[in-house]
Amino acid sequence: MRNLFRSNQREAIAIAVLSVLLALYLATHPSGPNTYVMTIWANQCLILALAAIAQFFAVIVRGIDLSVGAVMALTNCVASYLVIGSGLEMGLGIVAVLAVGIACGLVNGALVVFGRLQPIVATLATASLFVGLALLLRPTPGGQIDYDLADAFTLDVLGIPTALIIAAAVVGLFWVPLRRTGLGLGLYAVGSSEQAAFQSGMPVPVIRLASFAMGGLFAGLAGLYFSFVTTTGDAGIGPNFTLNSIAAVVLGGVALRGGVGTLTGAMAGAFILKTIGSLMFFSGLPPLAQPFIEGLILAGAIAIGGAGVLRVKNRLEVFAQ
Repeated sequence: MRNLFRSNQREAIAIAVLSVLLALYLATHPSGPNTYVMTIWANQCLILALAAIAQFFAVIVRGIDLSVGAVMALTNCVASYLVIGSGLEMGLGIVAVLAVGIACGLVNGALVVFGRLQPIVATLATASLFVGLALLLRPTPGGQIDYDLADAFTLDVLGIPTALIIAAAVVGLFWVPLRRTGLGLGLYAVGSSEQAAFQSGMPVPVIRLASFAMGGLFAGLAGLYFSFVTTTGDAGIGPNFTLNSIAAVVLGGVALRGGVGTLTGAMAGAFILKTIGSLMFFSGLPPLAQPFIEGLILAGAIAIGGAGVLRVKNRLEVFAQ
């Protein structure tokens, strides 16, 4: 049991902090703990959690993706045109939305792998491109998502918020199997030491390209789920999600230097960040002070992650964690 805790210490701490914050939030909410309150909370948390997963796949291979919010905005706008109509039309629309997300991730990955650009530079450039495309599609917020489909993904099943079921499915059906595959192990190897991974015979370019593609997929899922929650398209949603996704992965124990952390931790960090915001809303703080405090939390989280990079004098120290 002790070894299990030690090997998952970062995630365990994040989940413990989340549990305390959630208990405080439910205790201070005027309506108290009920299915409606939990559903609203879970929906907001899942949007950021999916964005944090997208960021996780960039960070784990020693990158930063500044286009996460932009991909969300683009896929959200695409969804506002396509996810409506008959069942077949909506199914094809969802596939198209996710394909757009993957395509954006592949563009980022190609610039990093083949263009040899730093991820932060490449994704800063593509973020402007993706936002521009989103604005072409939706100069002003509008469009529509099928209400029945949106309700199916944003309400509850037998009192359990659907968002929490989706989060559990992402971990159990996607992350757990992926981590045991060669690709999953390769992500950590490349993030820990790209040179060592290459000398071990791993296809480093393919792994990095796949990592950015998966990041694009989850940014697309975040944009799609945002569409379900709001039932409309908005090209202006991106900037906050980009910064929050970076802070979330750091709060979840993912090291900005790469090679350390898990998808589960990134999700927990996103839930923590959203719960802090919700807690402040009902805590009686002046509304004008809330953005200031949230900004301090974001800056502190990112500073902690950056300090972790500066502390590493020898790359072999990564393997000791």
